Amino acid sequence: MTQIAFSQFWYWLIVCAVICYLIGCFNFAVLISHIKNRDIRNVGSGNPGTMNMTRTFGLKIGAINFFCDVIKGGLPAVIAWIIFKDYVFEGTDVLVSDFMRYFCGVFVIIGHIFPVTMRFKGGKGIASTMGLFAFALPCEQWWYFPIAVVFLFGVLGYIALTEWGSMGSLIGVAGLTVWQAALFVVRYENELVNAWVITLFMILLLINLLTWIAHRKNIYKLLAGEEHHTSVRKHKKN
Repeated sequence: MTQIAFSQFWYWLIVCAVICYLIGCFNFAVLISHIKNRDIRNVGSGNPGTMNMTRTFGLKIGAINFFCDVIKGGLPAVIAWIIFKDYVFEGTDVLVSDFMRYFCGVFVIIGHIFPVTMRFKGGKGIASTMGLFAFALPCEQWWYFPIAVVFLFGVLGYIALTEWGSMGSLIGVAGLTVWQAALFVVRYENELVNAWVITLFMILLLINLLTWIAHRKNIYKLLAGEEHHTSVRKHKKN
């Protein structure tokens, strides 16, 4: 492993943050809805995301949108891992790739939720967040990928059975975060007070906070018993 000092590395943080934020700003829901001669922002809940796309255009279009956002959230993390996988931070055993794949991922999510191209009113970031974890985890071990896929389909199954889309989404993100955090706790058990490790855990926490903030209205409705159900059976025929 090659050690890298912050003085050799800081500009990568800026470049990756800007590029990943702009990637996040690209909204597939808006693109697909325009292809369908509609603007998803003017239909249903107005949210340019998978749930509203499913309610408006049906399950197939919703699934296409979901997997496009999954790839958008995951691919930058994989690229970051490839670029930095042979580096550790100077004076530590902390892998630069561990930090950078989630650093890149969180800026994709920020771009998705707060896109400058859409007056900072974007989607809720669930699919992109799940994509981040689904792609980033297998960078460590290939067999994490089928586990991540099973987890994703488990979340979709929960939503299909309970019809609680927001609840299922938040549970999915929290579960994937705990899984990755546990792996990092084991990996860096002797360096848990290292600044890079602490920042990495803060990024994982930020990912969850962003999704909760994006779902704040849904959470209020859930607590008030007013949240709309997301019925797969209803939209499957569309």
